[in-house]
Amino acid sequence: MQSFRTELELINHSGKALVEKDIIELDRKISEFREGKIDESRFKSLRLARGVYGQRQQGIQMVRIKLPFGKISTKQLLRIADISDEYSNGNLHLTTRQDIQIHHVSLDRTPELWAKLEQDDITIREACGNTVRNVTASPEAGIDKDEPFDVSPYAYAAFSYFLRKPFGQELGRKVKIAFSNNDKDTALTYIHDFGFIPKINEQNERGFKVLVGGGLGAQPFLAQTAYEFLPENQLIPFVEAGIRVFDRYGERVSRHKARIKYLINKIGVEEFLKLIAEEWKAILTKTYEIDRTVTSNDNAPPSKKVLPEKQPDNDINAYSAWLTTNTFKQKQEGYYGVYIKVTLGDISSDKARKLASVIDTYALPDDSRITINQGFLLKYVLKEALPFIYNELKNLELATPGFDSTGDITACPGTSTCNLAISNSTNISLELEKVIYEEYPELIYNHDVKIKISGCMNSCGQHGIAQIGFHGSSFKVGINVVPAVQLLLGGGTLGDGNGRIADKVIKVATKRAPDLLRTLFNDFEKNSLTDEYFNSYYDRKGKDYFYQLLKPLADSTNLKERDYTDWGSEEKFQTAIGVGECAGVIIDLVQTLFYEAEEKLVWSAEVFEAKQYGDSIYYSYAAFIHAAKGLLLDNQVHVNTHHTLINDFDKHFTETGLFNLNGSFKDIVLQINKNEPSKEFAETYFEQAKNFLESVKEYREAKKATLIEK
Repeated sequence: MQSFRTELELINHSGKALVEKDIIELDRKISEFREGKIDESRFKSLRLARGVYGQRQQGIQMVRIKLPFGKISTKQLLRIADISDEYSNGNLHLTTRQDIQIHHVSLDRTPELWAKLEQDDITIREACGNTVRNVTASPEAGIDKDEPFDVSPYAYAAFSYFLRKPFGQELGRKVKIAFSNNDKDTALTYIHDFGFIPKINEQNERGFKVLVGGGLGAQPFLAQTAYEFLPENQLIPFVEAGIRVFDRYGERVSRHKARIKYLINKIGVEEFLKLIAEEWKAILTKTYEIDRTVTSNDNAPPSKKVLPEKQPDNDINAYSAWLTTNTFKQKQEGYYGVYIKVTLGDISSDKARKLASVIDTYALPDDSRITINQGFLLKYVLKEALPFIYNELKNLELATPGFDSTGDITACPGTSTCNLAISNSTNISLELEKVIYEEYPELIYNHDVKIKISGCMNSCGQHGIAQIGFHGSSFKVGINVVPAVQLLLGGGTLGDGNGRIADKVIKVATKRAPDLLRTLFNDFEKNSLTDEYFNSYYDRKGKDYFYQLLKPLADSTNLKERDYTDWGSEEKFQTAIGVGECAGVIIDLVQTLFYEAEEKLVWSAEVFEAKQYGDSIYYSYAAFIHAAKGLLLDNQVHVNTHHTLINDFDKHFTETGLFNLNGSFKDIVLQINKNEPSKEFAETYFEQAKNFLESVKEYREAKKATLIEK
């Protein structure tokens, strides 16, 4: 505890009052959960919004570290390495959302861990849960000669603006935002809730093509175009209004139907934009000017350091392959970007420290990027320094050629830590990469075919948009369960916000996946046309052709003993889903909702005093919603959106005369999007929410007293 308090004092001295409050609150909520005062589901929601995620192993946590658009300094990398050693297992896992995860963390130590991270401006706030997740962007942003302009400042603005905003804390599901730096769409905007591609109009003004409603998971949706050109100062207001609409109209009961993609699919893009227009009056700012200098390195490249006189003795062939596949010329004259392939996205803390030293010596220390395929991008490396940095990376086993090629497989952690994973996605990736590098080495130069693997159908490994994708599965043979992979083919990025969702083709025992891959590659090499792309070949041949081609590998009548074990395991396979935390007590859920309404009013008053009137209004709105939901739940009325909740409260209480509000609940609550976020309205709305909560509690107490008398 003394260490925790010491870390908090360091944060407090740096002027981060909000951060300190966040961490203290997490510590308090953990204690209340341990004491059985908070319902498990409510505590889960709170800790997830603080980046603390339950692992497959009961009682153990994964902590997700939120790095906006993957930007990380060597100082931050060293801090995270130290944190991993002290609180975890000495491993850093790079994710497809440009975060870093550390696993096997004790729940009770997470506040202290967070406090130490914040000393180097690293947050875990809203890295998980039903929140606005980490904002991603093309890692090459700022140094790519093909980009209209650097999208990094816009990604940073989105990250910083939406952090801790009341309307983004308790959504029906997560919201993901991505910025691609050009029409190649390397940030995959077409699978995001909000995606942005930079454009310059005829008046030479900056803006973005806007995509909405994309997402992967068990039921993938391609994003739809909301605007071909949205002026840059409308970007933040548009997203704010969109999130507020999602908060009110998005599904909340059926988790599998709760993403923005389902709302837009249900009501259409035009209706979604209409609801955004209706919300416009209430948003905090109608225009938002982006500080373009906040992430710029254009005027501050690293100094031309003195290099050793003796050139390193590099293998010329290996160096040439690395140079071709892992480096590119920046738009800044004389400098190169250097990619680092990190197998499975896993790097030890010791290796991370040594990498930080290499970056300090040869690249830009303040701004490396984690890539969306789980690697690193180093910036501002001098051309003459390339042989030296290659030699240093080779000594760290970080100079494997073939970055972002067929041989660079993306994979989620799978059954090693994830609650939802079905079969192994990590060891199988190692086996498949081994097949490529040893038997098809020419594929390390191929950027047309991407292989992506997930441990389940939820697509954390992005298998749904791979030319060759796999997700974990299983099937039964008699009384035995066989670990399997579902093969998908034909996905990929088309550019400018367009993409392809892969088709499910066939399911095979996971131990047969290497032979499946060999069959695909051999058939493509033998039967494809000159210069034909893989997806073109897939389209020409058709799904059934590939099903028939691979059908012998799916034959379950000739399984061998090894087929009943998963990769990386010697034990017979059995399907198992991890167990989450359990409070071990019965909670009054209605009272919990009232408690949360009271808490929201406290927060409303606090931010009102800080003159943050828009935030105060939204906290008051949340108090209305929690209080009304509690009373509806007490009457066995279940609702799936805020919109239906508001209508149902009137139906069951106001219109029946059970509850007198001097008007409808809908008219009172929905003042929120009919008024400017002024001081006067914030004050009035707060008093109305406070009075409503008191009336709701009195009503329930009177009802309970009547039942006791009976």
